Amino acid sequence: MKVLSFKDPGFAAVAAKMKRRAVPTMELRDTVAAIISDVAEKGDAALIAYTKRFDGVDLPLKHLFVSEKEFAAADALVEDSTRVAVAASLLNIHEFAKRSMRTDWSRRNAQGAVVGERFTPFDRVGVYVPGGKAPLVSTALMTAGFAQAAGVPQIIAATPVGADGTVNAALLYALRAAGVTEVLKIGGAQAIAALALGTKSVSPVDRIFGPGNRFVVEAKRQLVGAVSIDLLPGPSEILILSDKTGDAECIAADILAQAEHGGDSVVGFLTDSKALLGKVVKAVQKQLASLSRSKIIHEVLRTGTFLLHVKSMEQGMQLVNDFAPEHLSLISEQEDQWLAKVRTAGAIYLGNHSPVAVGDFLAGPSHTLPTGGAGRSFSGLRADQFQRRTSIVKMNLAAVKKSLPIVEEFARVEGLDAHGRSVSIRLDSAK
Repeated sequence: MKVLSFKDPGFAAVAAKMKRRAVPTMELRDTVAAIISDVAEKGDAALIAYTKRFDGVDLPLKHLFVSEKEFAAADALVEDSTRVAVAASLLNIHEFAKRSMRTDWSRRNAQGAVVGERFTPFDRVGVYVPGGKAPLVSTALMTAGFAQAAGVPQIIAATPVGADGTVNAALLYALRAAGVTEVLKIGGAQAIAALALGTKSVSPVDRIFGPGNRFVVEAKRQLVGAVSIDLLPGPSEILILSDKTGDAECIAADILAQAEHGGDSVVGFLTDSKALLGKVVKAVQKQLASLSRSKIIHEVLRTGTFLLHVKSMEQGMQLVNDFAPEHLSLISEQEDQWLAKVRTAGAIYLGNHSPVAVGDFLAGPSHTLPTGGAGRSFSGLRADQFQRRTSIVKMNLAAVKKSLPIVEEFARVEGLDAHGRSVSIRLDSAK
């Protein structure tokens, strides 16, 4: 872990790097562009080739999608405790989603025209669920569950298969519970390309959702325009800001839980209390010894973790807003005062008793959130992203008459006389 005080010579350099902009390397851009091009040109054959190359699985074309037989086998394997957990999480997700969905509205404007909006679910969406070291059952719920709440009729999930060519049983159960209608056994940038562009076997979607590694994120970035996307969520991250009231054992547990994601995960802790910083360092070392994924966690602690003693909570909050964390844990006696100053976090967890893990699995808001500093521009996944917005205008002759002088002025300034005529002709024809 990198442990620094504001008094240390290296502190300023670390603080300067907090204002991040996720820019892909040329190598990454070229690699992903080649994969997209292959899928566009070769379709299913490219998906099968990349699955063999990257996942080590020789997947037959007829097994590109999870079959009903596989769903049934997965259902039989899932323990009752998992079913209860999935149901509890989906209940909270649906209740949260329905409160954040947009609803139709209309009103009359100053000229008497009826204007409004209507919101309808997308016809077909794709959700990406990463594979790797653990079956991300919660990600299935935190993406597809929102689509289900919004009423999307066709939800296709893409997730990489295991070495045996199958998808984890608990993950399949969660996907089906969350309303998924198809599961594509493909991962990586090639899966995003298939969802966006379509192949002979894969019908393209209207919008793509879900987190992934840097290749998945870059594929989403490159395919914007061919398809709509939610955001660009990459490797998971947490930033904890605490004054002296922070509980060192709880903070250490949150640091270790985040590091458990492995890979390029980022973990940060900021405090104006030197005493608390020392306690947290000791608590991390003590708790780490008893964890099953200690090797993975240790690597993240070594390469992706920083603990900073800041001069003040004001300095800490400035670093928070510079960093734009995916998850912010905020612990302070003046909670409301500091909460009001947070501008860029994807999700905020307040106090010593709000572990991020509850948000990951159960609370209700989606854990698919902006990472890499994207919180300055993006919000986390929400239900209204699964809705298509359409504006509506309806006018009578009185509204046309009141609108005409203003429209004619715009038409004159912009040199678009046909625009003006298209309004005035309605009054002429009514005489």
